[in-house]
Amino acid sequence: QVQLVESGGGLVQAGGSLRLSCAASGLTSNNYHISWFRPAPGTERAFVAAFSSSNRTTHYAGSGKGRFTISRGSARNTVYLQMNSLKPDDTAVYYCAVDIGGILSSIRFHRNYDYWGQGTQVTVSS
Repeated sequence: QVQLVESGGGLVQAGGSLRLSCAASGLTSNNYHISWFRPAPGTERAFVAAFSSSNRTTHYAGSGKGRFTISRGSARNTVYLQMNSLKPDDTAVYYCAVDIGGILSSIRFHRNYDYWGQGTQVTVSS
């Protein structure tokens, strides 16, 4: 059983930065996606960014490209989301999720993910 714990959320002014962390326990597979999602109009979980372990690639939604960076820590079970130049529209609960054995074409679709964390609140004030 995989468990995910997010941390690092908080209140920041527009233009500021936050680094979110996702610590995964019980993750034994070498083929998985570990991703960040947040609620958005029309969907309960909009894709933000992903790390694919199979080819060590990173993937981003357009909203975060150039501002957000996803990376895996030296401990393979920790993933970070560095968020810079934050905007009030980035305000949301950010969820970490894992898709075991997923394919790259499905990486952006939240329904493919097997495990979810409880989320961490990010609030960006104007």
